[in-house]
Amino acid sequence: MGVYILAAVFAAIFMGTIGAIAVYAGVSAETVTFYRLFIGAVLMAVFLLLTGQKEKLFTWPGVKVLVTGGFLAGFVVFYVMAMGYTSMANAIMLLYLAPVTASVVAHFFMGERLSGGSAALIAVALFGFAMMLEFNFNVSGRGEEVLGLFYALCAMVCYAAFILTNRLIHERVHVLTRSGYQMLAGALCMLPLMLQHNESIGASQWGWLVAAGVVPGFLAIMLAVVALRTLPAATFGTLAYLEPITVVGLGWILFGQSLSALQLAGSVLIIASGIVQAVVSGRRSRVEALKVEAVA
Repeated sequence: MGVYILAAVFAAIFMGTIGAIAVYAGVSAETVTFYRLFIGAVLMAVFLLLTGQKEKLFTWPGVKVLVTGGFLAGFVVFYVMAMGYTSMANAIMLLYLAPVTASVVAHFFMGERLSGGSAALIAVALFGFAMMLEFNFNVSGRGEEVLGLFYALCAMVCYAAFILTNRLIHERVHVLTRSGYQMLAGALCMLPLMLQHNESIGASQWGWLVAAGVVPGFLAIMLAVVALRTLPAATFGTLAYLEPITVVGLGWILFGQSLSALQLAGSVLIIASGIVQAVVSGRRSRVEALKVEAVA
C-alpha cells in the first residue's frame, strides 16, 4: 500500500509543476499546452507498445474521449494564461473550485443528489475563495488581476466539464487508452493556435517544453493510474490536494508570490473542503457497494 500512496503523492506534486515550468519556458500558453499534451501522448504510446499493450493503443476511443480531450486542453491553456496576470496561488485555487462546480451541475442535471453536508462543503470552498480575494470584489482599477481571474475562471469551467464528461465515457475504454487519446486530442486542438504564434524556440526553452511533457504530462498521469489501481478513490482524492499546495509553495519559493494571512486561511479552507468531500464521497461509495452486495 505504501508504494501506491507514494505514487499518488508524486502524481499530485508532478501535476503541480506545470505552472513553474510554463514560467521558465518563456513561450506562449498555447505552445506550453501543446507540447505538454503531445509529448505526453507520444510517451504513452511508446509505453503501451513497449509493455505489449498495443491493443489499448490501436483502438477507437469514442467521440466522448476526444471531446473530453478538448476540455483538457482548455483548462491547461487557460490556467497557464491566467498566471500571466495573477498569482499562481489565485489561479490554482480558482481552478480547484471545479470539483465543487461539477458536483452542483451533476446534482441538477445528472441525478447525483447533493447531501446537506456536501452543500455545506461547497459553501465553505466558495467562502475560502472570497478570502483568497481578500473580500475585494470591486473589479474597477484591478485591470490585469481581473483578466487573470477571468482566465482562471475559464480554466475552472473547462476542468469541471472535463470531470463531468469523463463520467459519461463507457467503462470499456481503458484508462490508459482514455488518457493517451485525451492528450492527443487536446494537442491537436492546440496545434493551430500554437502555429499562429510562429515562435522561435531556443535550446533552453526546448528543455522546459520537454520537461512539461514528461513531468506534469506523462509521469504524473502514469503515477496516477498506478495509484488508482489499488488506492480507494477517497484516499487518492485526498492526496490529490497536494497539487495546489505544491503550486502555492513553488510560487512562494521560486517567484516570491507570498500570501497574506487571510489568503492563506482561504487556501486552507478550499483544500480542507476538498479533502473532506473526497473522504465523505469515498465512505458513501463503500456503503452503497455493501448495500448492493447485501441485496445480491
